[in-house]
Order: sequence, then structure tokens, then C-alpha cells
Amino acid sequence: MRQIRTLSVIPVILALASCQTPAPEPMTSAPAGEMTLLPSELLSPASAEAALELYYRTLPEDFFPRAPRGVSLPGDQDVLTRILVASCFNEETENATAMSTIAADDADLFLMIGDNVYGDMNGRAYVNNQATLDELRESFTELAAREEFQAVRAKHPMMVAWDDHDYGANDAGREFPFRRLAERIHERFWGLENEDAGAWPGTYYARSFGPEGQRVQIIMLDTRFFRSPLTPTDEWGKKGKERYVPSVSEGQDMLGNDQWTWLENQLQDPADLRLIVSSIQILPTDGHGFEAWSRLPAEQERLYSLVAETEAEGVVFVSGDRHTAFLYKDDAALPYPAYELTASSMNASFAETSSEMDRAQIGAGYAPQNFGAIDIDWNSGTVRLAIKSDTGDTVSEVAVPFRGSAAQ
Repeated sequence: MRQIRTLSVIPVILALASCQTPAPEPMTSAPAGEMTLLPSELLSPASAEAALELYYRTLPEDFFPRAPRGVSLPGDQDVLTRILVASCFNEETENATAMSTIAADDADLFLMIGDNVYGDMNGRAYVNNQATLDELRESFTELAAREEFQAVRAKHPMMVAWDDHDYGANDAGREFPFRRLAERIHERFWGLENEDAGAWPGTYYARSFGPEGQRVQIIMLDTRFFRSPLTPTDEWGKKGKERYVPSVSEGQDMLGNDQWTWLENQLQDPADLRLIVSSIQILPTDGHGFEAWSRLPAEQERLYSLVAETEAEGVVFVSGDRHTAFLYKDDAALPYPAYELTASSMNASFAETSSEMDRAQIGAGYAPQNFGAIDIDWNSGTVRLAIKSDTGDTVSEVAVPFRGSAAQ
């Protein structure tokens, strides 16, 4: 009787969800396959998002695309010396030179950090109130079928983050009405649904590798699920104000309360080198007016303050999103010089050159297709951040001393 009743109210649930604004505060998602729907919940959902949650709990496992089986992550005592990083792969674009180069390269770990597919290009989710996110699921299915991606999965252990185009809507944050299904799609595709990331709202998680003195901590942030709205520019396209201006709102939020608390705890764990991975850029402040932590300046400062307050040493920032690769250094953001590697994009390049220049920027940006490499020298206590062309040539690099190294 319960199953029949569930199916009969699905059209009502979808109609409700399509015309209401979702509640801003997250609620815990049910584990895969779990269905605990009460008649009162079905007939009187507390919000549009709650209504959708009831529907999403009924979806079968074959509804969700899956990545090819991957290589297990390194063990917690394995020493890492080389990490590759990339973002922005359009699964419908024929050129996949960068991904093929990554598959042929040697590394201990590969970080795929956002816009891993372009599942919102037709705008179906928003325009047609498509609560089942068909385009996003199709995009992941197409990615799984790519030979280059299969080669990467067979070669490298991977950690992943998402950005707007594999979240389901361009530049979207917590207001995206179908974010809970997007989370399910992400976690099931990457095999995270039974990991810690699958136990809480949002897709953030962290892993540490190596013994004391050679320990690398990888922190994968979620800058989508909880993020408050950005402030639109008043001069569309103007250099430095292209899309958004810094928010002055007292309620601005990038990570949400739970993720902020989790991050504070992570930064207190022992590590010699910490890569804080954000799908959007962290250090740049004045070089552009697109999405970045600087568009929520109170949150950008909160991140810097948290690193300082926890006395977390060895922090290096890693980001994607921009369709151009950059290196940055900021001497004032942290108690020690802060560096950032932006690696973007694998096959979604928009230009051959970049004129953008931020006050923290090291050299010119690299606009053609690219990926990043992070090489760790434990003897010297330095990490080399490099921008690589799609064929693997080094375009630019910087050597970064990190605190807490056994060599220092």
C-alpha cells in the first residue's frame, strides 16, 4: 500500500518543487536505496526541497550513471611525491589530448576538481524544471564511455570535487532546487555514496597519506551546495566586474556551518603539506569579476583566519574553473606566504592568450588546454607547482617551501 501511494503523489511533488523556492538549510539525505516515507510526509511536505527529497529516495540504483572501476587510493602510510590536477572537461568535445597525457603520466594521485562534465549546457534543469537532471546524468554517462577517461581511471587513484557545470547549473549555489539529486549523481558516479562524503549533505571530504614527517593532507571543499547568492555586477562585462562584485551582505556564506566546523577539525589534524582544493579561486582579488572567494570577501577572510587560528602549516591552495591556468603568491593572506595553483581547462579553452593580471599573480596566465602537476621534494621541504600544456610540457612553475617538513 505504501509503494502505490508513493507513486501516486510523484506528480504532485514535482509540481510543488517546480514553483517554490527551496529551504536554505540542508537536511540529511537518506542512504542509497533507503525509503522511509510516511503518509503525512507525502501529503504535506514541509518545503519544495523536502518534497523533492521524498521523490529522490524512491529512485532505483540503475537511475544513476557510474564511473569505470578505479584504482584504490594510496594507503595512509604511502609517501606521495607527485600529484596531477585538472578541471573543465567537456565530455562532448572530441579533443582529449590533456586527459590522454594525464593517463600516460606517472603520479601517485590525480585530482579532478570540478566541471568534470558539462551537464547544464542546454539549461534543461532550470528552464524546464527538470527535476530528474537528465542532461547531467547523460553527461556523466558519456564521460564514463570515453576511452581517455577509462585510461585515466585504470592508471591513477583519484579524488574529486565538483563545480557548477557538474553541479547542474551555471554559477549556482544553495538556491539550485535540484541540488540533492545532483549530490546523489556525483557521489554514486565517483563511488563516494558509502564513504564519509555520502553520509552528510554536500560533497566535501579529506584524506591523508604518508607517515609523520611526510604526511600530505588533501582537503576537497564543496563550494556549491551551501554557498549563498553572489552579487551581480552593475557593469556587465567591465574588466574586473565582468559578472559579480564583492558582496556586502552580513549573511554571505561559502561552505555552510557544518563544513566550516569540519574544516576547522581537519586543519588541526597532523600534516606536513596540506592541499586545500576549491573548485573556484581563493587568492585572486582584483584580476577579474567572475566567481571566486573574493566575491564573498568575509568568507575569504574567514578561511585565512581559520588557517591562522588553527596554526595549520604547509597550506597550499589548488583551484580550477577559470578556463585559464594561473600561479599566485600572497604574502599577507596567511602567517606564511600563500600559494595557489589554478589548473583549467583540459579541453574547454576559450582563448590562446590571457591579458588578466591580479596583484597576487605570478607571470601570465596560460589559456590553452592544460593541467597541473604538484611535485613534492621531501628532502628539500619544497613543493613545485607547475602548469603543463596538454602535451605535458612545463609552461610555468614555482617552487614553494612548506612548513612542517622533516627537512626543515
